[in-house]
Amino acid sequence: MALVAVGQLTSTVSMANNLRQCQILVKKAVKAGAKALFLPEATDYISSSAEESLSLVKPVQESEFVLGLQEEARRFKLPIHVGVHEPSSQTASSQRIKNTVLWINEQGEIAHRYQKIHLFDVDIQGGPVLKESLSVEPGMKIEPPFETAFGKVASTICFDLRFPEIDIALRRQGAEIITYPSAFTVPTGQAHWEVLLRARAIETQSYVIAAAQVGRHNEKRVSYGHSMIIDPWGRIVASVGEKADEPEIATATIDLELVKKVRAEVPLRRRTDVYPEV
Repeated sequence: MALVAVGQLTSTVSMANNLRQCQILVKKAVKAGAKALFLPEATDYISSSAEESLSLVKPVQESEFVLGLQEEARRFKLPIHVGVHEPSSQTASSQRIKNTVLWINEQGEIAHRYQKIHLFDVDIQGGPVLKESLSVEPGMKIEPPFETAFGKVASTICFDLRFPEIDIALRRQGAEIITYPSAFTVPTGQAHWEVLLRARAIETQSYVIAAAQVGRHNEKRVSYGHSMIIDPWGRIVASVGEKADEPEIATATIDLELVKKVRAEVPLRRRTDVYPEV
C-alpha cells in the first residue's frame, strides 16, 4: 500500500506563479508522506485565448514550468503527474497545440506522456462557450498503463472522462489506477463531475485519481475544483472540495489488495461474442 496526493490549484497565464503554487503542493505532499503527486490539466498555464496560448507554449525541454517540476521531483524523490501544453508536432506554423499529461519520475525524467484524445467543444445555455478543437490538436492513441511503485497507472484527460471506451480499454490492458487531470467548468462540474468519476471507478474496478483546477483563471474561465480520489468500489476516499484561496492536496492510500478483492467478488465477464471488444 502507498499514500498518494491529489493536488488542486488555480493556474493563470503566469507560468512562474503556477510553478510556485506547484512547489507548495510538492511540499505539502512530501510532508504528508505521499509517494506521488497528481496535478490537474493545464497546470502550466490557462490562457484567455488561443492566440495567447500559442504565445506561451514551449517544448518541455525549454519550459521553465516543466524544468522546475523536474527539479522538484529530483530534489524530493517524488514522482509527479501533471497536465501541460506542448507545441504541435504537425508543422512549425501550426495554429494548434497539444494538451498532454506527463509522468515525471523520481529522477526528474519524463517517463510517460499522453495526449488528450477527446476535445471539449461545448455551448452551454447560460454557461461557457468553449471550442477546444479550434486551438488544440487531438491525440490519436490510447497509451498503455505504466508501472509505478504503487500500481499500474493509466492516463486520460478531462473531457475523456465522458467516453468510457477509453477506460474499458485501459482496464483490459491492466490498469489499476486511472487518472483524470481536469479543468471542469462550474456548470458541468456541478452536474456531472462526481457521478462520472464514480462510474468510471465502478465500471473499471480501479482507483480513480482526479486532480482539478479550481477558481477564476481569468475573466472568461472559472473551474469547478473538487479534486478527489475514488476507490474501486466507487467510494470517495479523498476530496479537496472547492477551496480556492491556496493550493491544496488530499491524500489516500492505494490498496491493490482491494482492487483484487473487488474484481474477484464481482467479476466483469464481457460478452465479446455478442458485442465488439473495446
